[in-house]
Amino acid sequence: MNNAVDAQQAPDPSRSPAANGRCSPPRALLQPTPAVTTEPAPFAFADENDVPVPYLQRVRDYYLALGYGAPYRWAHFAEVPFHRLARPLAAARLAIVTTAAPYQPGIGDQGPGAPYNARAKFYDVYSGDASRDDHDLRISHLAIDRQHTSAADPATWFPLAALRRAAAAGRIGGVAARFHGAPTDRSQRRTIEVDAPEIVMRCRADGVDAAVLVANCPVCHQTTSLVARALEANGIATVVLGCAKDIVEHVGVARFVFSDFPLGNGAGRPHDPASQDETLALALGLLEGAPAARTTVQSPLRWSASAAWKLDYCNAERLTPEEIARRRAEFDAGKAQAQAVRARTA
Repeated sequence: MNNAVDAQQAPDPSRSPAANGRCSPPRALLQPTPAVTTEPAPFAFADENDVPVPYLQRVRDYYLALGYGAPYRWAHFAEVPFHRLARPLAAARLAIVTTAAPYQPGIGDQGPGAPYNARAKFYDVYSGDASRDDHDLRISHLAIDRQHTSAADPATWFPLAALRRAAAAGRIGGVAARFHGAPTDRSQRRTIEVDAPEIVMRCRADGVDAAVLVANCPVCHQTTSLVARALEANGIATVVLGCAKDIVEHVGVARFVFSDFPLGNGAGRPHDPASQDETLALALGLLEGAPAARTTVQSPLRWSASAAWKLDYCNAERLTPEEIARRRAEFDAGKAQAQAVRARTA
């Protein structure tokens, strides 16, 4: 049975706020909020808020607060394809699938700390030469957690260096000739019927045994999950790296490494190669040893000693009416920009 969400029944993510939302406000426009805890937790318990961020509910409530209509319907499957590695990992060829966009001069700020930039979006699968060192991939077009991370280190969303280190150490057989970019601003139907098959075809042409897919924004986690499912169904083992546990598990994938970090850091902490290597090591371990589909491993690494950052992303309860109105206007302007870019590239 085909469980794919029909785009005629579900809203198109390219026109849904969930695809393009910016959830990191100026602090001056935030509602005053209480401290995360009012007294020390007994028996050294973790703070009650120190749990994975509930992005599905948070995003739903956020866009309802902004005044949009029917909530976005996320992809969800009962069955999950699962393909075991056909050869030892030390002999396997691995590829990266990313939602990051190649830098484009002349279309606005795309650097560290940049605001959301709809003009930096891409709408078709692209591939890059994995043997080169001069790739400049950015995530300014995505709804990452701009309040708690700056997107200053590409290795947190594009683990090519870590994968090369694993190859040099003999942990994997090698890095595939190309990496691949998956567009996120498309309907689920477009991802399932067009983009995912294109990535499958390119990976098969490169003799790929397994793929590491790195998600960034909420919709990125859906996109990479859908692509991972297609790869698994076509004989290529996969592991998704990301920070939105509920979204990936809601879609349903074979293997997932969950890092409890702000969105945009699925491959490890910024400027911390040891963290990035440890995150990749968990992914490689899953490729070798996951017993069945829907296997999730949570990284033991922590973003900070405090869990307070988890309360901010897309949290409508923390916004003033003025900030809600500002964000609605900002989103509508970004949506118009994205539509203009799509029209030019169609």
